[in-house]
Amino acid sequence: MSGTIALISNTAWSVANFRSGLIGALQDAGYRVLVAAPEDEHARRLVESGCRYVPIPMDNKGTNPFADLVLICRLWSMLRRERPLCVLTYTPKPNIYTALAARPLNIPVIANVAGLGSAFVERRWLAAVVRRLYRFALRSPRRVFFQNRDDLAYFHREGMVDESRSTLLPGSGVDTQWFEPRPVDGDKPRAFRFLLFGRLIAEKGVREYVQAASSLAAKHLAAEFHILGFLEVPNPSAILREEVAAWVAEGAVHFHEPTTDVRPYIAHADCIVLPSYYREGTPRSLLEAASMGKPVITTDAPGCRDAVAHGETGYLVRPRDAADLTRKMERMAHNSAARNGAPRTGVDAAQVRRANRHRQIPSRGRGCGGGAIAARRGRLGTTGRAGRAKGVIGTLRLLQIE
Repeated sequence: MSGTIALISNTAWSVANFRSGLIGALQDAGYRVLVAAPEDEHARRLVESGCRYVPIPMDNKGTNPFADLVLICRLWSMLRRERPLCVLTYTPKPNIYTALAARPLNIPVIANVAGLGSAFVERRWLAAVVRRLYRFALRSPRRVFFQNRDDLAYFHREGMVDESRSTLLPGSGVDTQWFEPRPVDGDKPRAFRFLLFGRLIAEKGVREYVQAASSLAAKHLAAEFHILGFLEVPNPSAILREEVAAWVAEGAVHFHEPTTDVRPYIAHADCIVLPSYYREGTPRSLLEAASMGKPVITTDAPGCRDAVAHGETGYLVRPRDAADLTRKMERMAHNSAARNGAPRTGVDAAQVRRANRHRQIPSRGRGCGGGAIAARRGRLGTTGRAGRAKGVIGTLRLLQIE
């Protein structure tokens, strides 16, 4: 064995769904893997995959400084006890507080900024606090990865991270052999199918999507509007089950509970929609769709715009603009070619998939929103554990962590 690599995130679910390829790569390279995250029903999957799991209580959305100080102490105690060779962190609190806890222990940290989240959307005072915390904490990580150019430029402009230690990593990766195109039942007459899937919070544009669906239904457009995802997630703007039930009762949308395999839902959709104004990293739902050759409609916003070649693989819409979203969805539905994975330009599914390819860091995430293929243009990276190990271990060696 080459020692222990620790992964720290704000949920065991996110590690189990989105970092399983990374875990496999590290294990294949001879590393032991420790995962620290708040306990949930997915922690068992991490143990079954051969990880050592350490529960770390964490109030992901809380702003109590005393609770966060306790979190830093817990992280410091865990790192002091485990002494990993390196720590890989994900999401804001683990990124910030792990860097602070690991600094006096001289344990290398590699942080992954996968979007800025809701703190940078509405609550300006919280954004100011988070900026100061990032500016102080990110002095110590050996490397800081960003999933889109907007966030990378923002952190540079605000002086929150040194340019020499920051890198653009467009997405967390997808197994393209798992998320591959499937035949579409195009010979049977049916309504055009739209699908929004992921965590159901207001900033994902869920209500704008329902408004657009209602407007198009009033125009008697032959279309179906589907939603798949997690309800009542721990977030102040979580969509409540009662609200979704009302939408379904009105006939505005069809709702599907979360699934361990989202591929059949993507395959049966004609277009994937994510009208998000959340500060995304690289949205997984769009990129899983791209890997399966589906056109998408999303917002001209950080992270989202990187996943679409406007007019080639889908459309960009203005954030929080249900009317613009309605127009783009109507345009997409009126183009019958889109059922074969094409936006209005008329390219076929293979062209959609090629246009969305870029450098890949593979992952075996298979749940609702699991995995991501980094988007727009370029060469597709290797798949399988050999490809994963090459990228992961290469980074560790580059930083002289062995």
